[in-house]
Amino acid sequence: MNTSSRRNFLKALGGATALASFPTILKAATTGPRVIVVGGGFGGATAAKYLKHWSPDLNVTLIEPKAKYQSPIMSNLVLNGQLSMDQITFSYDALAQKYGVEVITDWVSGVDGVTQKVSLSSGAVLEYDRLILAPGITFNPVEGHDLDKVPHAWQSGEQVTMLQQQLEAMPAGGTFVMSIPAAPYRCPPGPYERACVIADYLKSNKPGSKVIVLDANADILVEKEIFGHAFDTTYAGIVEYHKEVVITGVDSDQLVVSTESMSDIKADVLNIIPEQSAGEIIKSAGLITVADRWAGVNPLSYESTMVNNIHVIGDSQGTGQPKAGHIANSEAKVCADAVIRLLNGGLPYAAPMTNSACYSPVSADTATWLTAVYGYDSATDSIQKVAGSGGSASTATKNNYEEMFVWSKSLFGDTFS
Repeated sequence: MNTSSRRNFLKALGGATALASFPTILKAATTGPRVIVVGGGFGGATAAKYLKHWSPDLNVTLIEPKAKYQSPIMSNLVLNGQLSMDQITFSYDALAQKYGVEVITDWVSGVDGVTQKVSLSSGAVLEYDRLILAPGITFNPVEGHDLDKVPHAWQSGEQVTMLQQQLEAMPAGGTFVMSIPAAPYRCPPGPYERACVIADYLKSNKPGSKVIVLDANADILVEKEIFGHAFDTTYAGIVEYHKEVVITGVDSDQLVVSTESMSDIKADVLNIIPEQSAGEIIKSAGLITVADRWAGVNPLSYESTMVNNIHVIGDSQGTGQPKAGHIANSEAKVCADAVIRLLNGGLPYAAPMTNSACYSPVSADTATWLTAVYGYDSATDSIQKVAGSGGSASTATKNNYEEMFVWSKSLFGDTFS
């Protein structure tokens, strides 16, 4: 894909042209079926928006405990001071005012799949005809890991701000240590991106400092040549990359990390990213079927294989698609389309496709990118990467860095505007 074609393609992702395979408008056969969406991230917010956009007669309720969403996408640029948290914070005003989504700021305390009711921490109980769960991730605990002292910063907001402040206070010549969990985890290139962004920041602001990367995986998972070149050449003498390193414990007071294969490592700033699983509501609702961590779903509709009329999208689903914001936005549109068809007494679209795209900053002014398309495979009744689809950058460039902001602005707008 040439530069011009890629730019046009990525501008379109998240916008109307990305929905060419979907009907323009579908309306429920009867007025007033109730769809509840739990979780206001890229999956949940997109699902709520497009349910109302495509089927205005639906009663759509979005339940999210936070009044505003702070994006993990682009949050590594908060760490080096290039963006503020306000620049990646979004409200649900447009969903409510423009599309008519009812937005409730509350925690979901329980789901009853038999009576089709959702209980809230406030005591309210809501009935649904279809329920879409998009709660994101939870973190598998690491012994001794205190999040108030050692942030993961893998959810945006306070955790990212804490890590940014710790980096700012780190002395010149200090050591930043970060861990990368075994796959699958949210945003496959994200940890390698973070290591590069922080190495670049330390190179300019904290001379003599180093970055130690402890990767539980057998090697760099994505864009190996670009990130490997960054570690070995661009940040030579700054980044130490170690593969197949499993974290066994953390001393959060002394900032020491223990592993299975290396001696204890002392840090000035420690960033532990634990292994991840589906959101707690997925577990409590009895929807976990994949690797004891993720929700098994029908690949055509994202309906749970365990409980009828409940759909799971985004990071918590277990289809094998990447866990990231852009593809969660894409899954949400497939799911919303399927829900409307099902409420009309029909069947889900038989050949849905999703796309994944991601830009990753490698320095203060260069970035890389990768993209892929996924489709339903009837032979295996699963979602598979479409042969020959997608691609990746050959090198990190300034042009990619500029396009990264076009891509993120399009995705943010498609989700929250």
